[in-house]
Amino acid sequence: MPPTALADRQHAEAHEPVVYTDSKLIYFSSISEYTRRFVEKLQMDSARIPLYGYEPKLIATAPYVLLIPTYGGDGGKRSILPQIMKFLGYEENRKNLRGVIGAGNTNFGEYYCIAAKRIAAKCDVPVLYTFELMGTQEDVLKVKEGLETFWKPASQKQQER
Repeated sequence: MPPTALADRQHAEAHEPVVYTDSKLIYFSSISEYTRRFVEKLQMDSARIPLYGYEPKLIATAPYVLLIPTYGGDGGKRSILPQIMKFLGYEENRKNLRGVIGAGNTNFGEYYCIAAKRIAAKCDVPVLYTFELMGTQEDVLKVKEGLETFWKPASQKQQER
């Protein structure tokens, strides 16, 4: 990219509208809304990664878990959507990431939930859970309980043992 184009891009990004969130759950959902519906069943405070480029960018101001779907069974290519890559392109968002939950389709075989696995590996955080498509009621309960346990202070977890 020529230096003037880079400077123009940096200037534009510096003046983009921003939404800050301290939600402990951040997710991406496409126009299918499958992931959004799953997140709504959790009944937890959450923030959605913008679907469209004209929406304000989302910046995490506190530690969070990322919940994302995997798209495309084409050998795992393009499994992480551009919106998710853009979100993780902001240093604050990578710095605050603590774990990933993946939604996927078992028809993808070895590439089931590959987006979550790749992000977890790249950002050195765990894959906390995976579920198929919109998830079951059991998935909802496991994720909700798992997140509640995940966010408990270590001292509180030790006292419960």
